[in-house]
Amino acid sequence: MDWSRLLDEGLLSQPDFTKRANRPSYLQDADRITFSAPFRRLANKTQVHPLYENDHLHHRLIHSLETSSVGRSLGVEVGEWLEREGHIPAGDRHVVSGIVSAACLAHDIGNPPFGHSGEAAIGQWFEARFAEGTSLFADVDPELRDEFIEFEGNAQGFRILTRLEMYRNDGGMRLSRGVLGAFTKYPVTAAVKNRMNDRYCGLKKFGVFASELKQFEEVAAAVDLPQVVQEKGTWWRRHPLVFLVEAADDICYNILDLEDAYTSGDFSAETVIGHLEPITGKSNQDLSHMADQDRIAYARARGIGIAINACVEAFKDNYDAIMDGTFSDALIDVSSKADEFRAIKTLAKERLFTSPRKTELEVQGRNVVHRVLDGVSGVYVKLQAVNWNPEDLDSYYRQLIKACGVDIRDVDSSYTALHSLADYVSGMTDRYAVKVARMLSGT
Repeated sequence: MDWSRLLDEGLLSQPDFTKRANRPSYLQDADRITFSAPFRRLANKTQVHPLYENDHLHHRLIHSLETSSVGRSLGVEVGEWLEREGHIPAGDRHVVSGIVSAACLAHDIGNPPFGHSGEAAIGQWFEARFAEGTSLFADVDPELRDEFIEFEGNAQGFRILTRLEMYRNDGGMRLSRGVLGAFTKYPVTAAVKNRMNDRYCGLKKFGVFASELKQFEEVAAAVDLPQVVQEKGTWWRRHPLVFLVEAADDICYNILDLEDAYTSGDFSAETVIGHLEPITGKSNQDLSHMADQDRIAYARARGIGIAINACVEAFKDNYDAIMDGTFSDALIDVSSKADEFRAIKTLAKERLFTSPRKTELEVQGRNVVHRVLDGVSGVYVKLQAVNWNPEDLDSYYRQLIKACGVDIRDVDSSYTALHSLADYVSGMTDRYAVKVARMLSGT
């Protein structure tokens, strides 16, 4: 892969775009993301704790801002090294940093309410409806059904960025193709991913719906991602900067989930410090003069800085494999701090993600999502019955569309109807989903 292509600042669906010296594309991208409604809604979407009552816990918006900050630091360090090694021209380290930071800012923009449990709830609902086989669902090509059964926030994010928001159906936010390349963690569709038997990290999930494949093809061609054409389908190798975006996310959620666990009362200060100490190199005795929250804040800040350095070194060590598209690990997992982060993940899996309060709220969230989908899906069933003509809907469904704010633009088939339904529920905040569920159930 060639950095002169990978750092492409041309805008999606805007072939006549001319770059301005005082307005780099990646800064414009960051502004468009920051001021968008989907980004703003992240302020009321779950990071770890659904429907939290403690204002000091992370939500998706704060997590995205913190990830962008860490991504900027990773980009500066890697960019400076790329300049020093002669891989990019002098000054382009700022482009590397800006692209990573903007992509990090958007990395969770497609996440539904209630976090990963919300993703699972959406997928479970669609799976049950496909199994029932009613006409709205039976009419969808079987190869496309996995887009809904395995609903994926990464693909929904790419859909928001490139179709739904701003220039609807004409490039979306029209972000630079370099940023969109760095954003796309899984450059493959659901149908192709599920036909493959490959351990390559970019095939672990899918990141592009068939409906936005044309947009991704433009991105991939512009940044010159290696295309893999096989009998089972076509997919692409990851953009090298994806690994920095992923590393920023890994650093933030692992370390900051620990801090939140202390704030929520799930973990003691000793448990948190005990898992950060191996990263920071500072012992509990070194910090014993500080209050618990201050010890944790210090350890968190120092831990993030050390983890950034470890991931930068891992990028350098694996540079050749990253650039030829064969690297297939997360940087944090091959870094000098891999064991320490593995211990944090194990702790979170065994004690944080299974805490009684979190489990109870995830059950509540699942039921909320299902009630919303049950109540709103009738709009699309009726639309199909009237040949997709909204004017022929009866008064109740017209009222339902207005009361719930359902967007039925572009709905002209079962496939577009189901994506419109998924757009609606995944775009909700946690609290708004609860409100709509109550209205639909009459409680």
